[in-house]
Amino acid sequence: MKYSHLFSLCILLSVVLITEGVKAQDKDLLDLVDTDKPKKEIVKNAFKSIRVINGHSMEFLSPGTMDFRILHRFGQLNQGNNFAGLDQASMRLGFDFGISRYLQMGFGRSTFKKEFDGYIKFAPIRQSTGTHSFPATIALVGGMTMNTLPYADPTAQNFFSSRLAYYGQVIIGRKFSEGITLQITPTIVHNNLVPLASQPNDIFAVGFGGRLKMNKRTAFTWDYFYLLNGIEKDVNYNPLSIGVDIETGGHVFQLHVSNSAGMNERAFITETTGSWEKFDVRLGFNLSRIFQISHK
Repeated sequence: MKYSHLFSLCILLSVVLITEGVKAQDKDLLDLVDTDKPKKEIVKNAFKSIRVINGHSMEFLSPGTMDFRILHRFGQLNQGNNFAGLDQASMRLGFDFGISRYLQMGFGRSTFKKEFDGYIKFAPIRQSTGTHSFPATIALVGGMTMNTLPYADPTAQNFFSSRLAYYGQVIIGRKFSEGITLQITPTIVHNNLVPLASQPNDIFAVGFGGRLKMNKRTAFTWDYFYLLNGIEKDVNYNPLSIGVDIETGGHVFQLHVSNSAGMNERAFITETTGSWEKFDVRLGFNLSRIFQISHK
């Protein structure tokens, strides 16, 4: 797919996300002069989790809450005698905090490359209903990762900045109905250091994600990131994850299958080495538990 075609698709999807909501909110002249208009309310539960599967979702935590998250990814299913990948595992522990209805931040640590990561997510516009409503959420995400593995060559001159990577995202999403949510996520990842001079420091990608509610407590979810550059044939691939969300009280349990081992943006966007065509996929789960830590 040519870049121009992909950008056209992104623009088209963004327009659909917004204009469909505008159509749904058209009012007649009597509504415009009605002094008893409904108050503005933010649309919630577009996703049951602040992440679709790998990537950030358009959803935000409530102010004063903390989301303790365990992300677990087993080994590849096609690697022979490893009990369907269960003999191997990587994981990420995360802590996410709702600061306000429009601001969230979090940090985590992954076994993959022993990375620490942190991010801030801010929504200048959230999908809402009522007076001065808007039909979609537009959120900005900025994050950083730090690789803590020992230097490959400790005798060489090594710099702390070489351990760092950064990413930025724009999330444009809409909850179309109680059952359907879609979002698009243009993304840039910058690695301060890359293994080979031929590899770019900046990777551009476009993410797509969605949720299809099946009943009161379960939903089908998926996310996919298409890399616009930095793909090396037979080395790395576009990350695709599909799964099922199960809500049980204060927990959200996500069962999924993915071709990525990493569980932060730098890792799963730039270092996915599994191929769905070759069945290089992994079983995994995400477990989320919400705690009220302050009242706002």
